[in-house]
Amino acid sequence: MVLATDNSLSSLHIERKLEIAAPVQATFEALLEQLGPGSTMPDGTPLPMKLEAWPGGRWYRDLGEGAGHLWGHVQVIKSPTLIEITGPLFMSYPVMSHIQYRLVETGDTTTLEFLHRATGNIDPSHAEHVVPGWEHILEQIKQRAQQTT
Repeated sequence: MVLATDNSLSSLHIERKLEIAAPVQATFEALLEQLGPGSTMPDGTPLPMKLEAWPGGRWYRDLGEGAGHLWGHVQVIKSPTLIEITGPLFMSYPVMSHIQYRLVETGDTTTLEFLHRATGNIDPSHAEHVVPGWEHILEQIKQRAQQTT
């Protein structure tokens, strides 16, 4: 049986720039740590993420014993200035996201340029809560990078 329904697509576009008082290499390492083993929820609860930091590598939530959730694949990685990931991220329904972290060093400061674009059947509650989630992640990257210098 085939049912025709209105599956209107929606989109999401988030851009942020963040000045970090740390060299680009320290910022890139903080970014990889935050996307992987150092990932936390906004309330501080650890989020068991793994990042395979090479082209085609997986970014996923590892729940152990073969269970988990694929968030995406590394599309581009150019250490220490760029990482792009495509995939559904935390959304378990028809959606495709592209996130980009671009790092630009100016002296002892790094500008982190963040971009998240998504299209699909985006749940309105996810669209509402994604901005605070990214703000948390970006702030964690900043704090981690600045602590290493």
